[in-house]
Amino acid sequence: MKRPTRLGKILVWRRRHISDKQLIMILSVVVGITSGFAAVVIKNLVHVIKSLLTSGFVQQYQNYLYVVLPAIGILASVLFMHFILRRNVGHGIPITLAAISKSEGRIKRHNMYSSVITSALTVGFGGSVGLEGPTVATGAAWGSNIGRFFKLNYRQVLLLLACASAGAMSAIFKAPIAGIVFVLEGLMIDLTMSSLIPLLLASLTGALVSYLFLGMDVLYPAEIQHEFIISEVPFYIMLGVFTGFVSLYFTRMYKKVEQTFDRFKNRYTKWIIGSVALGVIIFFFPALYGEGYDSINASLHGNFSYLFDKSLFYGLSDNIIVVFIFFILIILLKVIATSITFGSGGIGGIFAPTLFMGVNSGLFFAKVFNYFKIHALTENHFALAGMGGLIAGVLHAPLTGMFLIAEITGGYALIFPLMITATISYAIIRLFERYSVYTYQLGRRGELFTHDKDKVVLSIMRVSDLIETNFRTIKENSTLGDLVKVIAKSQRNIVPVVDEDNNLKGIVFINDIRHIMFDRDQYDKVTVNELMYMPSPVVRPDESMEDVAQKFQTTKHYNLPVIEDGKYRGFVSRANVFSAYRRLLRSFSED
Repeated sequence: MKRPTRLGKILVWRRRHISDKQLIMILSVVVGITSGFAAVVIKNLVHVIKSLLTSGFVQQYQNYLYVVLPAIGILASVLFMHFILRRNVGHGIPITLAAISKSEGRIKRHNMYSSVITSALTVGFGGSVGLEGPTVATGAAWGSNIGRFFKLNYRQVLLLLACASAGAMSAIFKAPIAGIVFVLEGLMIDLTMSSLIPLLLASLTGALVSYLFLGMDVLYPAEIQHEFIISEVPFYIMLGVFTGFVSLYFTRMYKKVEQTFDRFKNRYTKWIIGSVALGVIIFFFPALYGEGYDSINASLHGNFSYLFDKSLFYGLSDNIIVVFIFFILIILLKVIATSITFGSGGIGGIFAPTLFMGVNSGLFFAKVFNYFKIHALTENHFALAGMGGLIAGVLHAPLTGMFLIAEITGGYALIFPLMITATISYAIIRLFERYSVYTYQLGRRGELFTHDKDKVVLSIMRVSDLIETNFRTIKENSTLGDLVKVIAKSQRNIVPVVDEDNNLKGIVFINDIRHIMFDRDQYDKVTVNELMYMPSPVVRPDESMEDVAQKFQTTKHYNLPVIEDGKYRGFVSRANVFSAYRRLLRSFSED
């Protein structure tokens, strides 16, 4: 008798002493802690790399170094993936969405650390992306793999993945409420009320770890100069329209640049082209170097000097028209710089670029109205609202836009303007784009199941698990008499007809031959070949259950044959598929 392994003993002890609900509570804290540490590690790695690289800058060579450093960081990420990891890392939150939609919540083990290393190299060297997506991907990978270690079912793994994502968002932004809202809205995981406590525990734990190591200050402190003024509502509505169209530009330009880089199959060709293009952009507009943390903070205080810092155009910073032109160029070029960073092989997230474009959009909007004396607007309030508008539009997540900006800036006093801007921005982009930058690839391929519980359940089901083989077969040259003998021993109303190599030649439906079944004069005269027909459609073992369900719906058949390379495997029945679906749906949704 085989002795149980150490892991087996642990799992047996757990089942005897710790219930599933207790285990989920414990693991939600564990993944919250791991997600929090992922945020701390990734933040500190980037800080150390930036300090080592930029502390000894000589003023006259700064711009040239800004050209070279992002290329080095991206190359380091590409080499790490090619020679050490030997696989692609993937981009942040889309990894998590793909895991939910396509692989039953399973995320590869290397994502528990690979996103941290590659994004730290990319952002630390000045790639124009953020750290939020890789942090969420890292947290989600920990949640997924911890769930698999404890042999949890799909619903439990999905919950841990959600907890880890909430903990990661909470930690990187120090925003526990926004972490939960993002999971519910951005990942669109259909969770039950019993999931709320684990989510709260994970989000709270992630934030506490971040507070412990990164301090208690909000990420982007903003001074709220006065309470919300009702007369400013029309201007926040206009800002919502403006940020909605900026979000539309972001989404379409992001997709356009990505498609351009997809045409190049060689990773080093992508790197060379991307590095040159990114270097040129950053050389003329140094404000686009890195994730833009300092620039966002400056904008929230109404300061726009970062537009010209270290720029060749610094002497023009007193000309307000040039300032407006620079605002427009910075807004338009940020998404291009971000997309090029991704396309050339860098790893990062789009939250920071979205916040950067949002804060500049809001500040630019307010400055235009103030300069032309249309209405006196509080510039940092509109900068803050612009961030919410871009998050709502680019990510298709208005609630995340509201709560995230309120939490990371300490700006809950302006929650009403945030609601107006975020809602309008989201409504605008939904008129033009069905999917966000996170979901459009999966959505385009019909693989985005996170937004639909029915599709999630169908994606878990496998044809191979539902094949019924208790059908007695017969050869096509057999007689009606032979067929009646087979029918007498069969419990099904279908008889598959196969040849010597088990290739399906057709089927005989018993109801079709009842009129001659008991006519013994026909037993030796009629052959099976005369009674059979080739069924349509058929099912492949690797076919998606959603396609199978569609075939049942359109044909009204109760049984469909399963064929693999022409060979007969069995049947799938409408009743069995429905029973399995109901069983999974109940386990998926049970409270």
